[in-house]
This record gives sequence, structure tokens and C-alpha cells, in this order.
Amino acid sequence: MTYESRARLRSLGISVGHYQSGTLNAITDVAGVAVGHVTCVEGDRTRTGATAILPHAGNLFQDKVPAALAVFNGFGKFAGSTQIAELGEIETPILLTNTLGVGRAIEAINRHTLAQDGNEHVVSLNAVVGETNDSRLNDIRAARPSVEEMAGALAAAKGGPVEEGAIGAGTGTVAFGLKGGIGTSSRLVKAGGGEYVIGVLVQSNYGGKLSIAGRPYEADGAHDKDGSIVMIVATDAPLCSRNLKRLAERCFGGLARTGAALSNGSGDYALAFSTADEVRRTPERRKAVANYPVLSNDAVSPLFEACIEASEEAILNSLTMATTTHGYNAATGKPSTIHAISLDALKRR
Repeated sequence: MTYESRARLRSLGISVGHYQSGTLNAITDVAGVAVGHVTCVEGDRTRTGATAILPHAGNLFQDKVPAALAVFNGFGKFAGSTQIAELGEIETPILLTNTLGVGRAIEAINRHTLAQDGNEHVVSLNAVVGETNDSRLNDIRAARPSVEEMAGALAAAKGGPVEEGAIGAGTGTVAFGLKGGIGTSSRLVKAGGGEYVIGVLVQSNYGGKLSIAGRPYEADGAHDKDGSIVMIVATDAPLCSRNLKRLAERCFGGLARTGAALSNGSGDYALAFSTADEVRRTPERRKAVANYPVLSNDAVSPLFEACIEASEEAILNSLTMATTTHGYNAATGKPSTIHAISLDALKRR
């Protein structure tokens, strides 16, 4: 891999949207949310990893959070999706990794959750895992990251600044024929008499004709067709699972703004959850008739717009923070190099 000085989109003088970002301009601007990475770079062939997202620092199986999944084009393997759709909640951390690593990620989440105090008698849980295929730079058949390495991403999760680019689940990803990766962004929103945060984290690995802040980006190799993306949305707004699904669907507005092809071979997934204490599904609330104060339909439009903006910027940050990567194309069996987007070219725009 080539390590070079990289910058986030705003440091290049390029802005997206009109809502103010949070202090970190990251998903961790939503209080309590933690992110951890494990990055596997070995020899000439291993370029992969995993990224963990924890909605809160407690026991998620006991204190579940409302959530919803939106699927635009379903060419992918999103573990846990049917129970999310059925119950409107998540009860484990979220792991992002490569396509053939989903099973190992489930096992890592199972071990993590079953080992927590209070879960001694748990016999069923719904691990949540998203994936994209990093085989253009990684020997994806080599069974990395391992279960233990994925557990390391869970253990490393913390608040504060989020590392972006060719790291974690974005180590071997490709977007628009350029080096993709992990990116994040956030927005501050006033809605329904309150002030809330929307945070988005993406694993970019998809194709199309790249557009940056509404302007086409033209460069050799900067166009691609197939691929996938996973977008994770966190908010402290008190939303029900129905409106969280509507919020998740707005990620695809930000995705479209970047020039996504949304092709037959693309897996386009967005998962949204709320960290608000008043909607958390505690054991006590699950045993009785619950009274959840939630934002109404008429109040959520600003959140939708902010989510579009944060999704677009998170994707672009995943590109501007990624580094040129030399690896192995598992489909051809040959060495492969994917170049990072030129920051000098972006500065000249």
C-alpha cells in the first residue's frame, strides 16, 4: 500500500449541502456511538478488514435500539435483515466486512454478545453484518479477517474521531474505479422543537460516473459500473422504526448525487438506528404496554434532507481519505493497483 497525505472533502474547500456538521463531522457526533476497525494488510495478497459500529456502550441485547433497513438493489448478503424488518430493532453491534467474511463476522458478534454480563442464558440472537466484495484488491478466498480479528474490531470500538479511507472494511474496496473505503459525516438538525444529530458511515465499493458537489470528475479509470455500498445512519432523534426506514431510504438520495450507476450487480443497503433513551427498548418496556415519545411524520423532513447531505459527504470522504493500494485481484489471479482520487485535481476545480 502507498501511504500519502490525504484530506477530507472540506479541507479541500469543497462543501456539500447547507446543514451544519457536528464537531467531528462523523457518525460519532451522535453521543454514545462507537466505531472500531481491524485492518489486515499482509504480503502481496491480503487487503481486507472489518469495521464495527456500536449504537451504545451498554448491553445491546438487553437494551435494544429501534432500527430499520432499506434496500435499493439487493445484490448482497446483509445478515440479520429479516429480523430487523420484522421487529424494527437491533440487538447486537454491527460489523461491516467482505462478502465471504459474513459468517465469521456473525460468529464474532455471537461471541461478543454471549459473553456480556446479563446474557448468560441467551440462546438466540440476531447478529447484524453488512458486506461488500473487496476481491479486486484482496485474496478474498483466504478467510480473512478471521473471527478473532473481527472480535478485535468490536473490542477497539470507541467514540471520537473516526479513521477513514483504506482502513477496516474499506481496506480493499473500490469506488468508481478509484480507491474507495470508509467515510463518515454528520449534520445538526432542528426538528419538532428539538435539536438532533444525524451521523452516517459508509463502506464504499460501487460504480458509476463520479460527481463531486454536482460536478463530474473526469480522470482515467474513474468510471466503473458494478459494486456495492453499505451505509449506516445513527441519530439521537426519537424515531420509530417506520420513520427510521424512511430516514435510511434517504441515503440513496446522497448515493445518487455521487453518480452511482445502481446497476444489476450492485448491493445498496442503508441501516438506520436511534440512540434516543426515550425509544430504547429496555427489558422493562418490552414486558408491558410502552409509551414512546417519537417525532411525528410532519416533523421529520429536515432529518431526511440532512441524511442526504451526510450520506453524500461520507461517500466523498471515503474517496478523498483513501490511499493508492497495491494488492491482488482474486478473479484474475494477478497483481492489482487501484489509484486514489487526485486531491490536486480536486483543489483545482
